[in-house]
Amino acid sequence: MNGYKQLEEYCLNRFGSRAAMEANLPVPRDSRALRTIGDDRYLSAVALRVFRAGLKHSLVDAKWPAFEKAFFGFDPDKVVLMGGEHIERLMQDKSLIRHLGKLRSVPRNAQMVIDIRTEYGSMGGLIANWPVTDITGLWLLLKRQGNQLGGLSAPRFLRMVGKDSFVVTDDVATALKARGVVDKVPTSQRDLAATQAFFNQLHAASGRPMCQLSMMLAYTVNH
Repeated sequence: MNGYKQLEEYCLNRFGSRAAMEANLPVPRDSRALRTIGDDRYLSAVALRVFRAGLKHSLVDAKWPAFEKAFFGFDPDKVVLMGGEHIERLMQDKSLIRHLGKLRSVPRNAQMVIDIRTEYGSMGGLIANWPVTDITGLWLLLKRQGNQLGGLSAPRFLRMVGKDSFVVTDDVATALKARGVVDKVPTSQRDLAATQAFFNQLHAASGRPMCQLSMMLAYTVNH
């Protein structure tokens, strides 16, 4: 199994200098910053991720101010009270993306935020305190307690809010397979555990955030 030194050497050769490589790597938010984000902003980010899935991001982003208005600024205590009739009315609103399943997911995910707030104090508290060495555990929690947060939606949501997380994109999956970590895209508990262990090894060897290691692995796949 290739280690961090080989990964870094490959990326340095690809970019030509350390400065160029570093400029192309993401930087996560620290724990204090994650704690200061309000539950309404986390719910907005969850909803944005759900609506972006399978759609052009720029289209969704352009309509987001209308979503903020329609969903009461994503205040979870207000959104959770939105019943079926309210959602049906939103299906007639041309300023929104009228996808019934995605619209219904918003109050359901508001309930998730409220449940997490009850147990952990705030969504930010949960996310900030969760160890990156078990980030797949946080993915599973969000998938289990949320709505439409399976697949890559949970890790992409975490990336959006600045939580350090790797994301198993097609390129990362290809890199993992080439290194013998998994033999297919990791979705099973066993393959996710193997993937987490591999990233933990790189993290321990380099001290780099998981999001940077994820990007570096993706860069090893030629197009």
